[in-house]
Amino acid sequence: MAHLLIADDNRQITSILEEYAKKEGHTVEIALNGEEALSLFATGKPDLVLLDVMMPKIDGFEVCREIRKRSDTPVIMVTARGEDFEKIMGLDIGADDYIVKPFSPSEVMARIRSVLRRISLSDTSNRMQFHYGSLAVDLSDYSVTIDHVPVQLTKKELELLWTLATNKNKVFTRDNLLNTLWGYEYYGDSRTVDSHIKRLRAKLDEIDHPDWAIRTIWGVGYKFEGKTDEK
Repeated sequence: MAHLLIADDNRQITSILEEYAKKEGHTVEIALNGEEALSLFATGKPDLVLLDVMMPKIDGFEVCREIRKRSDTPVIMVTARGEDFEKIMGLDIGADDYIVKPFSPSEVMARIRSVLRRISLSDTSNRMQFHYGSLAVDLSDYSVTIDHVPVQLTKKELELLWTLATNKNKVFTRDNLLNTLWGYEYYGDSRTVDSHIKRLRAKLDEIDHPDWAIRTIWGVGYKFEGKTDEK
């Protein structure tokens, strides 16, 4: 998942958002003013910044400007005011999205997932192929081979394999995978992930692949385990 920087001088808001973010597997740093936000951005290298406009010391607009001078890290700006000129200003200085208070934490998490998904797809366009030992995955034509033998997977099965394999040895909870691949709009449960993993394994196991495996971490979730460092 992602490392988030949440910058807001309202401790109640940051506490609630931090709790929701951690439930989705994210790590979080909190800044209570603009100076602290810039300092934590420089040291923590977050994957996304949730940035309140009205903050002490340095306001959110100036923080966003400073971030854009050094990075293209996604920024979602938050304000208690809904004037169009503020939204336009935020987007013009480089914000990726804009949320107006009051908001629900679930909406904020959905916006975060949406922005991260767009960034992930952009990154993927620059690396459409993945290789590990006997496994080869190509997103340009949604093909998978093991020892050059084609494996027929559905789109969701391939995306599940790609997510696990490109994060070798990282454990994903069922909720992580459900949110990442199906999105918050999907009214399913963790059994959806289990059933897809079961079908995916059945297809992959038709061809011997001793150099890697999809492992179950009991009580937690799943991970792609490589047995060599070769990629």
